[in-house]
Amino acid sequence: MSHKPTPLFDASILVPAIGGAFQKLDPRLMVKNPVMFVTLVGAVLTTVSIFTARTDYGFIIQLSLWLWFTVLFANFAEAVAEGRGKAQADSLRKARKDTMARRLHNSAESSVPASALEKGDLVVCEAGDVIPADGEVIEGIASVDEASITGESAPVIRESGGDRSAVTGGTRVISDRIVVRITSEKGNTFLDRMIAMVEGAKRQKTPNEIALTILLSAMTLIFLLVTITLKPFGIYSGITFSTPVLVALLVCLIPTTIGGLLSAIGISGIDRLIRRNVMATSGRAVEAAGDIDVLLLDKTGTITIGNRMASDFRPANGVTEHQLADAAQLASLADETPEGRSIVVLAKEKFNIRGRELAHPHAIFVPFTAQTRMSGVDLDGRSIRKGAADSMKSHIEGQGGTYPAEVAKAVEAASRAGRTPLIVAEGCKVLGVVELKDVVKGGIKDRFARLRKMGIKTVMITGDNPMTAAAIAAEAGVDDFMAQATPEDKLQRIRAEQAEGHLVAMTGDGTNDAPALAQADVGVAMNTGTQAAREAGNMVDLDSNPTKLIEIVEIGKQLLMTRGSLTTFSIANDIAKYFAIIPAMLMATFPVIAPLNVMGLASPQSAILSAVIFNALIIIALIPLALKGVTYKPMGAAAVLHRNLLVYGLGGVLVPFVGIKAIDVLITTLHLA
Repeated sequence: MSHKPTPLFDASILVPAIGGAFQKLDPRLMVKNPVMFVTLVGAVLTTVSIFTARTDYGFIIQLSLWLWFTVLFANFAEAVAEGRGKAQADSLRKARKDTMARRLHNSAESSVPASALEKGDLVVCEAGDVIPADGEVIEGIASVDEASITGESAPVIRESGGDRSAVTGGTRVISDRIVVRITSEKGNTFLDRMIAMVEGAKRQKTPNEIALTILLSAMTLIFLLVTITLKPFGIYSGITFSTPVLVALLVCLIPTTIGGLLSAIGISGIDRLIRRNVMATSGRAVEAAGDIDVLLLDKTGTITIGNRMASDFRPANGVTEHQLADAAQLASLADETPEGRSIVVLAKEKFNIRGRELAHPHAIFVPFTAQTRMSGVDLDGRSIRKGAADSMKSHIEGQGGTYPAEVAKAVEAASRAGRTPLIVAEGCKVLGVVELKDVVKGGIKDRFARLRKMGIKTVMITGDNPMTAAAIAAEAGVDDFMAQATPEDKLQRIRAEQAEGHLVAMTGDGTNDAPALAQADVGVAMNTGTQAAREAGNMVDLDSNPTKLIEIVEIGKQLLMTRGSLTTFSIANDIAKYFAIIPAMLMATFPVIAPLNVMGLASPQSAILSAVIFNALIIIALIPLALKGVTYKPMGAAAVLHRNLLVYGLGGVLVPFVGIKAIDVLITTLHLA
């Protein structure tokens, strides 16, 4: 997927959007938006009035045209938003190819079209093969190019039996051989769901959007009843209210601005998420992200860089730091883990101890195992070991050695400081402690501070002991932490937060994360994770970057803020249109209300026409804001409300006064009314 942003008004999107605006005039589509459907009916009635009117043909024709423009501009906004999604879908379709698959049955291979594969089938993929459908690696390990999906050129490793076993249809194997079990149903692959999502084919209205639609519909119904009652009132008062004038009044009073932009706002929110390589299963998930107030984040890879790095050598009594560093480096030369390599590098940087080539039979390396929790080397009569403090203590005491008290204190001090202590020993003699430090990501503390301003509580999840967890939590600036957390602990914590009325988000990539991802209101699964995790979450991060959860929350909040801001503006500018049309309609018969004509509009016809023109043009003017979203700033709900009332509430009242007056002067000068 391309990461290059599509310009808001790209010609390849604008031209189809113009045609789409006319196609959306279908009443079967328009009726789904009650506000714009009423506007469409008003445009039709005004058009019919052209042929039945005896006077004011020019005025009615202009009124009719601008009412049609109002409907078309609203449809155009939605079509542009959909067009941006379709551009994304087109790039995804290029990744979906009708490939041939090597199906494995009873140890025999057969070539079948990818479309013929069923859930549970086994397929073989070797270097150069395109993975035919979503699945899980059950045998082998391979390097896979996922650029067609994620846009990242660097290949990733996929292997059986771990949390990196899930593969996506349309990606290409570039080395080795794997056997994949198909996990997707026909026509329901990950890629198919992405295409449907970005095209809006499965975009259902979210609960907040439905509630707002109901509110707008109720307001439209109320103003419709008020407008209808003006007809008998006019007959009683001796005032002639023509159909075009009543339609103009109705259209200007109902919330056409937000009614015309509501769908575009929702589509664009999903579009912004997709452009950050995150696929949401529904618009509901995007909206829920905006309401999140508790954020659960894994420590490793999210808060910390992910690889612990050697930071200090703490020698035991009678041992120099140089001796400890030399022994620690020897024990780490065959250690290919990031931690082991960092010990080699630290010894070189501090004491210029260069790595040595150690080969059999002179050196016998002892690999790390989960049972012993230590590793080392036997070299020239020396037996050097390094490992976890408790394992090394048992090893040393088992050989008749003594575990020094000052080393035990150094281990405890390292743990309290949030570091991981490794003991280094030669034979039964303890040489000292190597401290490994979790490196907290740069800027992460500021990001957590931003979340705190938004009213979001951050909780760090880690398997570390409580002392280490507390130190890292303090350095990172999170609000709370869970130490030695198990999958059951995560699930219990989420349920407890939800029972208190909180909305919870979390990330995960393993099968053991699936229950918590399913329970969370927003569960973001990593694309590199297992199929179980991807199916349990309601979002998938294609880049597998756990910190992106923070961006997801910000995008969700921006969606809610944009909808709220434009709703405030739409309702507020109806007030100005009220002062434009009502006095113009009535002051000829009731001169006492002339002071309400605060804009000093030239005539009843110019006032009505100016209000209708402004009503249409403001939709076009706000399309960029609806597509890009209101500028996001971390702040609490009260601050957001105050800003909305000041900027979009007060602005929504003042802008129409200026705009309608300017249009009135223009059309009067041009003798259009």
